[in-house]
Amino acid sequence: MNNYRSLSTLGMSLRLSRKSFRIQSQIQRPLSLRYFSDLSLHGIEKRCSGIFKGKEKNNRKFSSSAAVVSAAAKNTDVVDDLDDSTSESEYERMNLYLAINSALEIALESDPTAILFGEDVAFGGVFRCSVDLKDRFGVERVFNTPLSEQGLVAFGIGYAAMGQTAIAEVQFADYIFPAFDQIVNEAAKYRYRSGNQFNVGGLTIRAPYGAVGHGGHYHSQSPEAYFTHTPGLKVVMPRNPIEAKGLLLSAIRDPNPVIFFEPKAIYRASVADVPVGDYMIPLGKADIVKSGSDVTVVGWGAQMNVLESACEKAKEDLGVSCELIDLRTLLPWDIDTVVQSVKKTGRLVVSHEAPKTSGFAAEVAATVQDKCFLNLEAPIQRVCGYDTPFPLIFEKMYVPDSLKNFEAIRKVIDY
Repeated sequence: MNNYRSLSTLGMSLRLSRKSFRIQSQIQRPLSLRYFSDLSLHGIEKRCSGIFKGKEKNNRKFSSSAAVVSAAAKNTDVVDDLDDSTSESEYERMNLYLAINSALEIALESDPTAILFGEDVAFGGVFRCSVDLKDRFGVERVFNTPLSEQGLVAFGIGYAAMGQTAIAEVQFADYIFPAFDQIVNEAAKYRYRSGNQFNVGGLTIRAPYGAVGHGGHYHSQSPEAYFTHTPGLKVVMPRNPIEAKGLLLSAIRDPNPVIFFEPKAIYRASVADVPVGDYMIPLGKADIVKSGSDVTVVGWGAQMNVLESACEKAKEDLGVSCELIDLRTLLPWDIDTVVQSVKKTGRLVVSHEAPKTSGFAAEVAATVQDKCFLNLEAPIQRVCGYDTPFPLIFEKMYVPDSLKNFEAIRKVIDY
């Protein structure tokens, strides 16, 4: 355990990575990949060695890669909504995993310090999000790690602490818990405990989350609420390919460590015309997907598709106008947009796949209750997963589908 804590302290990560990963690989699950390639580590060591020398060390103070981000942003559009005037030639039909791939390609191309690593990442990843990136950028920048989430996240912390850009992939969000200590006690607190002298703002952790129809309790969880309780992190969850690309580029370039949960159920199902160029969608700003006057409906990630169906049914069957809001970012979340909407509609429904107790919907409900008490016409409704482990054969009963959300909308209208 001490080896992994050492990994997240300044330059020690590179010295310990070979030894600690190999030791961990022998005591954890059976591995197909037992170590970083020597070539990968040699390249990282070579690229980072200058950080510790002379004036460069004094000038950078192991800050986030703000200079690189600034340079990249000069040719980057920062948008809330994509301009309808953009010509068709600037768009390409992509599903969500291809949009993620495009964002990763742009990040690696625009930032020479950026590296992408994780379990089977060099092979394209189990969901193909990193396909072809190793061939383009080489094994020094896109490489596999052993099956040690604690180790790979700790490696990313050490790399980011030297002012570099680390993009780590945890194969499933359900696997992120071995890395919990590194994320919560190291990455999130790095800037605070050093009095802003050091930080790991260059760290982004990607993880596919959520129900897929057959994943059971180890491949279906939505663990976002665990991390929204942690000051120092940002938590982002996109709903479609356009959002995923813009938000991921913002997450990678943000001067804070970011956990980026990707809705794996719609990696291929969600398709859109995505801008082929470099653009960013601001973190911490919600999107009003559909304006309405009767009920405010709030969600994020893959749940937005479910909520869109529920809102359409409410309009057709009840004549109810729903204002649908995608939070996009859960930490920090856009309180003002939700509060202004509830002050207009007087009603709120919040929905997510994760269990109801202590889920992020509770935070939204408590905040709105505090700020909109005199405006509320009905009790706030939370439509969530049940307080049980995620079931395999009962998944259809477990997930908060469009009918459950439709009933919640009708309940607040009839109150």
